[in-house]
Amino acid sequence: MSLLRVCLPTTVLAIWALLALIGPLLALQPNVMDLPHLLNGPSAAHWLGSDDLGRSVADRLVVGARTSCVVAFWVVTLSAVVGTFIGVMSAWCGGIVDHVVVRVVDVFLAFPGILLAIALAGILGPGIENVIFALAVVGWVGFARLARAQTLSVKHREHVLAAVALGSGRARIIWYHILPFISAPLIVESSFGIAGTVVAEAGLSFLGLGVQPPDASWGTMIRDGTQYLLVAPHLVLTPGIALMLVVISVNVLGDRLRDYLDVKIRLAD
Repeated sequence: MSLLRVCLPTTVLAIWALLALIGPLLALQPNVMDLPHLLNGPSAAHWLGSDDLGRSVADRLVVGARTSCVVAFWVVTLSAVVGTFIGVMSAWCGGIVDHVVVRVVDVFLAFPGILLAIALAGILGPGIENVIFALAVVGWVGFARLARAQTLSVKHREHVLAAVALGSGRARIIWYHILPFISAPLIVESSFGIAGTVVAEAGLSFLGLGVQPPDASWGTMIRDGTQYLLVAPHLVLTPGIALMLVVISVNVLGDRLRDYLDVKIRLAD
């Protein structure tokens, strides 16, 4: 059972990443309309059915996988880099710098992140670049808070004090003596950030603030399919199930990774 809990989510995420990588190399036609097959269910011509314009749901699902993967990668990468830098520097410098950073983080945490992302996306306008920017502006806060807490627990350890006494520079101390010791919780935070970003991107696209037609996104596919839910449920079920599998798989692997990196749980097992 434990092996199944790891292999199944890993397989789902491997397929998701593979589709995102090789999607541009495939002979896909996500925007080609086949009018005689409007709202058709799965068939030999369209093995996941066709939408209200006769476009292949399978092809658009692959393009949507690439969209969600690209957004998740860039949002989590930008959030992790910016948030970790701010959190580490805040804890290391202390004083007024730390006080200001904590207050800014508290302001961001006082509002639901998705509402801030919707507001930013609405101000900036629709588009994948604006979605990435809006979600990254919201996402760095969690990394900054975690990095600050972890750095505060590490900065007074013997190896850090020894490096300071030997005259090592700030950058060297942070890079070699702090980041390696706080990387584990940040990696786990990144895994959960991927799941949250995939859902947020789909939500923004569903609201019309993300990827714009004719480009495909799982959120836009679900939004367009809700109009035909009773006559063509596959338009909603296909991207909805794909979204559910990816998010559940990321969360399950994140839980397993957290347990693996937690020394207390490993010793208890």
